Amino acid sequence: MGDPSRVCFDHAPDAIRARVAHGRTAVVGLTGPVGSGKSTLAALLSPCILATDDYLPDYDRLPEHERDEPHHADLPRLAENIRALREGRPARVPVWSFHAHARTGERDVAPPAAPGLIVVEGLHALHTSLLPLLDLAVYVDAPRGVRWERWEYLETSGVRGWGPDRARAFFDAVAEPTFARYEPGYRAAASLIVLNDAGVPRRDTFPA
Repeated sequence: MGDPSRVCFDHAPDAIRARVAHGRTAVVGLTGPVGSGKSTLAALLSPCILATDDYLPDYDRLPEHERDEPHHADLPRLAENIRALREGRPARVPVWSFHAHARTGERDVAPPAAPGLIVVEGLHALHTSLLPLLDLAVYVDAPRGVRWERWEYLETSGVRGWGPDRARAFFDAVAEPTFARYEPGYRAAASLIVLNDAGVPRRDTFPA
């Protein structure tokens, strides 16, 4: 694959839509490190979203350093769900909680109105087992400091369940080094890189 195109976050939705085939349902994969903005971009593209987070294992079943490894995620089920949605069938997908750090149930995802976009977003959305199912592979990038501030905001505001100190330890010791092992392959697979260094919540908006 040649060098990927690069685009700023604000222009990314239009750039992605311009790169997928019109007249049929397409699958877009969005990967990038923690806090890069994958979920935000996915929500701008389509209501039909599969998040790789939902296919994570229950964290208490694994040593901490293995929790974000893709071979522990249920990627075969994710692949089945992608195929179902592309074929116009609803998919029954797992629900994973960032408060329980475990799978807490299941939900139904409806296929997009054809033609439409199915978005697969998450740390391992460009895993080699999923690439054949994607029409477009996108890497979302942001500086480490910006990404941590986004995660810190989620923890401080109660959106996630660890709190900033516990989350920072996981960010430094597990999330960053684990993703770094797969980053070169994911970057190489992407035909579009989205640069997202904006949108950090101001510290004066943090809860006391």
